[in-house]
Amino acid sequence: MQMARLMRSKLFVPGSRPELFEKAWRSDADALSFDLEDAVVAASKAGARNLVAKVLGNQPSPRSKIVIARVNPVGGADFEADLEAVARPGLDVVNLPKVEAPETVQSVARRLEEWEAQRGLEHRIGLLVNIETPRGLRNAAEIAISCDRVVGLQLGFGDLFSPLGIERSPATLTPIWLAVRLAAAEAGIPAYDGAFVGLADIDGFRVEAQAARAVGFAGKSCVHPSQVPIANAVFFPTDAEIAAARRIVARADEMESSGVGAFVVDGVMFDGPFIASARAVAKLFEEATRNV
Repeated sequence: MQMARLMRSKLFVPGSRPELFEKAWRSDADALSFDLEDAVVAASKAGARNLVAKVLGNQPSPRSKIVIARVNPVGGADFEADLEAVARPGLDVVNLPKVEAPETVQSVARRLEEWEAQRGLEHRIGLLVNIETPRGLRNAAEIAISCDRVVGLQLGFGDLFSPLGIERSPATLTPIWLAVRLAAAEAGIPAYDGAFVGLADIDGFRVEAQAARAVGFAGKSCVHPSQVPIANAVFFPTDAEIAAARRIVARADEMESSGVGAFVVDGVMFDGPFIASARAVAKLFEEATRNV
């Protein structure tokens, strides 16, 4: 199962803050994530479920944004009520926090299938799975391939690092990014970077997003609308990258007819995996402009 559209930016919206819903819809975020977990205190969770359920029951199809709901952890007191509330026509993806084993994903997939059948949903709801515990990181590849509903892996550095006293720095982030990106690649799905909570540190957000993109990540969570345009720009090919990809694809098509698999463009040799990468960049641009 593939994400229907680009998700360069995913804007968190606290499920208990309906005054923020309309502003979020008007933002340039590719996706909205209505949060029932960390952004909602225990006393407000039932009310937040009702608010989000109402929103998800009133969304048009097709929608201009990917619509996600982050539920509380599987097995917790709120999970079943959360899933019942959000499994509605206006939902595209359930975001599962703190997943540690493939069996967890498979059990949620079965419950979603039941709700989809009961409510006559015409689409399958995807699963965006959070990797944010040591065990989850160790099992990331098995989690990624556990179910065809999984549309991506998402990192959560707050839960992964903070309890262990690990500093958030390039030295600690990079190996985790690479491990999760490769785990997602085994399943043929994207990896998405987690939130950056320094709202005033726009440069820090940009630098971290650029580093994640360099490791192959497809997008980043945003906790404030001011972060959205930066994520949208960082996780999209530059004009120079698009132009170079088109030159490579054109040359590849030309050489393929002559039975040549390796060639030089702009002083650089290209063959199989590099040609595939150029085709992916060109396709990404074409799909994005087609959906504008």
